[in-house]
Amino acid sequence: MMRSLFAGVSGLQNHQTRMDVIGNNISNVNTTGFKRGRVNFQDMLSQQMSGAARPTDELGGVNPKEVGLGMMIASIDTIHTQGSLQTTGVQTDIAIQGNGFFVLKSGEKSFYTRAGNFGLDNEGTLVNPANGMRVQGWMAQDIGGELILNTSGQVEDLIIPVGGKIEARATTNVNYACNLDKRLPEITEGASEADVRKATWETEFQVYDSFGQEHTLNVSFTRVPGTNNQWQATVNVDPTTAEEAATRVGLGTTDGTENTFVVSFDNNGMLSAVTDSAGNATAPEGLIALQVSYNVAGANPGEDGAPTRQTFNLNLGEIGSVRNTVTQFSEKSSTKAYEQDGYTMGYLENFKIDQSGIITGVYSNGANRTLGQIAMANFANQGGLEKAGENTYVQSNNSGIANISESGVAGKGKMIAGALEMSNVDLTEQFTDMIITQRGFQASSKTIQTSDTMLDTVLNLKR
Repeated sequence: MMRSLFAGVSGLQNHQTRMDVIGNNISNVNTTGFKRGRVNFQDMLSQQMSGAARPTDELGGVNPKEVGLGMMIASIDTIHTQGSLQTTGVQTDIAIQGNGFFVLKSGEKSFYTRAGNFGLDNEGTLVNPANGMRVQGWMAQDIGGELILNTSGQVEDLIIPVGGKIEARATTNVNYACNLDKRLPEITEGASEADVRKATWETEFQVYDSFGQEHTLNVSFTRVPGTNNQWQATVNVDPTTAEEAATRVGLGTTDGTENTFVVSFDNNGMLSAVTDSAGNATAPEGLIALQVSYNVAGANPGEDGAPTRQTFNLNLGEIGSVRNTVTQFSEKSSTKAYEQDGYTMGYLENFKIDQSGIITGVYSNGANRTLGQIAMANFANQGGLEKAGENTYVQSNNSGIANISESGVAGKGKMIAGALEMSNVDLTEQFTDMIITQRGFQASSKTIQTSDTMLDTVLNLKR
């Protein structure tokens, strides 16, 4: 009789725990990145009244007789299914689609979260503004003039220096491509200035010196008299002050040469060779890069007293190719592609985060620079993580060690900036579980009430 009372009590207690978990789920239905809990039950030990008996020649086997002593909680699981994504438009809001966690640091202690509602503090550090925990990743390192992300190194705080400035960068490469109209006439001796202009294709673009000062790069092409498929190019940096700039062009060197070179085309209109004013010619195949140098106005002279010169590569494309290369077809002369890598000093105005978590700074001078990359962690058993409050988890003995790397590696998902992951609580499911839990609680209470009535009947046997 007493066993039924205790079995009913266990039902009441454990259904109450299940109701507590359901209540927590429902209260967090709008919590960013929240993962719902689930309670699993199992029966408790059973009291054996008689054991089992094997079959004999005369009789069959007998099953054991056992009375259950109630139920208990088997586990309270955290269900890490994907939550829906909500667009916010805030550039520091980041959602994870797929597996993985953001890594946060508070002092030397690491925390992990799915809630990506981040922001910047007054030092530009990417943090969780609710508790100040710092988002971890890798800052880009300038190695030999190239920004490198060492994602195999230790994670560190991510700092976005909004308003910070970058130094000016001198132009080192100019990618030049155009079409020269085969139909343009040759320049004959005694031709007028108007005729010369009609027979010349001229382009002007901007390049930068080490101060970030802007210069005009002028490249003009004219047909070489007496030839079918050759053009002479004249290069001038700042043509209005050409004498002071003293532009020089050459293949492999700019010492002792002039500012002209000759391009030759085959019968298919494709580039076949380039020859500089010193007679140096290109190989019959490969990419063509001419070196252009000029005097930098306002720069300190060298130790020998000579003016300081700036040098950059003028890339004309590949011999025998039409893609981003100088060509000669019977079409109107036009510049197809142009690119140079110099810029003035600039200030960081904005930044953006891509699906790999790479943070790219956008500067006022039009330059884009990689600033860092957000790290992601995953675990062999993410269900083994312990909840630490404030939407965070900590590593436990059964979760495994955090595997930290960039997104998309070792089963990790991708990041979506300008969005947040919503709670994965389904209210329909929770309300259904609430009804089932309520019925189980009520049934357990009925067990206690009925057992009490039976005990009362026994007590009333003797008056």
